[in-house]
Amino acid sequence: MHPRKLLVFSLFFSFFVLFNSPHPTFLLVHAKNLSFDFPSLSLRNLTLLGDSYLRNGVIGLTRELTVPSSSSGSVIYNDPIPFYQPESNTTASFSTRFSFSITNINPASFGDGLTFFLSPDNQTLGSSGGYLGLVNSTRMTKNKFVAIEFDTKQDDHFDDPNDNHVGLDIKTLVSVETANPDFNLRSGDLITAWIDYKSDLHRLNVFLSYSSFKPNFPLLSVDIDLSDYLKEYIFVGFSASTEGSTELHLIENWSFHTYGFRPTSSHNVSDSSVVGPPIPNSPNKHHRRIGLGLGIAGPAFFCAFLVIFGWVSFRKWRGIKMEKSFKAELMTGPRQFSYRELKLATRGFNSGRIVGRGAFGTVYKACFRDSDTVFAVKRSKHNNHEGKTEFIAELSIIACLRHKNLVQLQGWCVEKGELLLVYEFMPNGSLDKVLYPESEEGNPLKWLQRYNIAVGLASVLTYLHQECEQQVIHRDIKTSNIMLDASFNPRLGDFGLARLMDHDKSPVSTLTAGTMGYLAPEYLQYGKATEKTDVFSYGVVILEVACGKRPIDRENCSQKMVNLVDWVWGLHSEGKVIEAADERLKGEFKEGEMEKLLLLGLSCANPDSLARPSMRRVLQILNNEAEVVVVPRLKPSLSFSCGVSLSLEDIISDVEEEIETPGHTFEIKI
Repeated sequence: MHPRKLLVFSLFFSFFVLFNSPHPTFLLVHAKNLSFDFPSLSLRNLTLLGDSYLRNGVIGLTRELTVPSSSSGSVIYNDPIPFYQPESNTTASFSTRFSFSITNINPASFGDGLTFFLSPDNQTLGSSGGYLGLVNSTRMTKNKFVAIEFDTKQDDHFDDPNDNHVGLDIKTLVSVETANPDFNLRSGDLITAWIDYKSDLHRLNVFLSYSSFKPNFPLLSVDIDLSDYLKEYIFVGFSASTEGSTELHLIENWSFHTYGFRPTSSHNVSDSSVVGPPIPNSPNKHHRRIGLGLGIAGPAFFCAFLVIFGWVSFRKWRGIKMEKSFKAELMTGPRQFSYRELKLATRGFNSGRIVGRGAFGTVYKACFRDSDTVFAVKRSKHNNHEGKTEFIAELSIIACLRHKNLVQLQGWCVEKGELLLVYEFMPNGSLDKVLYPESEEGNPLKWLQRYNIAVGLASVLTYLHQECEQQVIHRDIKTSNIMLDASFNPRLGDFGLARLMDHDKSPVSTLTAGTMGYLAPEYLQYGKATEKTDVFSYGVVILEVACGKRPIDRENCSQKMVNLVDWVWGLHSEGKVIEAADERLKGEFKEGEMEKLLLLGLSCANPDSLARPSMRRVLQILNNEAEVVVVPRLKPSLSFSCGVSLSLEDIISDVEEEIETPGHTFEIKI
């Protein structure tokens, strides 16, 4: 039977049983007071969104990094909380208590703060920076929240009074009212907060203390009626954010309860009742009890059946809809593969067929016997919202791009809950595997091949930045994302982090994404991806190609971490830049070309983004159509807006303790 017909039949049958049972029963769900207390936090009752994480019973809302980053995260109590009782037309009062700490390893690095919020949405995750992880910067009018903000950065855009205040926010981050605590919110000390709202008095009070004893007087007291914002069911939780900061926001315990609802009964009792002697149990009464039990159990069983059936049908319908949407968009593009043929071609996704692993999936070698062809199948390891977002990003961008130095997309598959992309197979693997072979027996890349890789990569980036209908910012250029075909020509791949932009438009601030060592300093600080952040990554890659060293590596003798850009710049300042050439080449290279490549890498990796050349200029230099950019002997330092001067060495040295192996990557999502 067709699912739709079966659903209609089940509905009619359930209602028939329900209304024809001897004792029809209707289940009434009444709003009741709710209470929970978490001395230690766990994922049993909480949902983490964004960059939030759980560690040893403590929730961290923003990334724990020793380098400045842009981050946002939230944690939400799983179940919606009833705040309105229709029977009595009552809005609940509530009281919550939690302990938090805000700390910063860099005292000169500010913000941005955390919030306690009530929202009708259980997917509340806003933008980084002054949006406190609560408000989406592109859809600010959509938010319908009530929040108490603990703000640690003055943001004039939201009329903040200072960089250390508590405020009540309703639908906007421009606070209804604020108060200044007597102590520093970002001191790193544990602070306990109490938030009380009394519905009958229309008053909200906020108390703060370093101790576990509630103060006698509130820090913030606001006379306000929240009944219009506490409708039916509401989700409660916390959010926080940073932008170019190392601030860390922790929640250590949490209790919450509502009160004020009146008890309700499920049936009416007549005022005129007859009181008589007790009637002994009889067989008829026993049968009536059995009938009553069956009358209740029958409808309940069918309701449960309908819920399960509806959920399964919905999942199936959503999968079909998703597949149809892909078909509609890609009708003239790459072909659709079936899951069965990809499974056969990879021998059931056998581990022996794995040719690479990335942040978003595993790549398998797929051999198709019928057509005698070989492809590479990328299998997403994230079947959640994040994985689908990256999958769609890569599919939508790659499908419409055509360049000889791009990995060509051959097809796709969305079946069995899997997200699969099919590419042409690159027999020589990725550039990092060739530059840094596991054994020293392999032959190093020859100089002509290396120079050709630099030219090909510059050509494809020029295409992405300036020749496409919409500018493409790759955001994750690194040697492991550059594939080599049979002739060692470079092919740029992995567009899971790429973003489309209209030409001549301002860059959009996003959560920082990419791999440490390839990230431009201003991208780490502000989270704004532009073509110049891609240029920086390209500069690091061609220095790797010329020197045969990783972006962040250990010295053989001292095991000290060395930053490749700083090392080459140091040799350049001494007039010995040519000594940075890969020793494995044994001098078999053109000295002029080697010097050009090294200086070009330094100019692209300049800490000052304005001093970096465009990719078109880079291509012209490599093709001897333009002069090499003049590189200063001393590497420029970078000054951030907070007033602290940081060089790239300062940024990288902060993560030395985090790096255990050469080439260790930090996937900083967004």
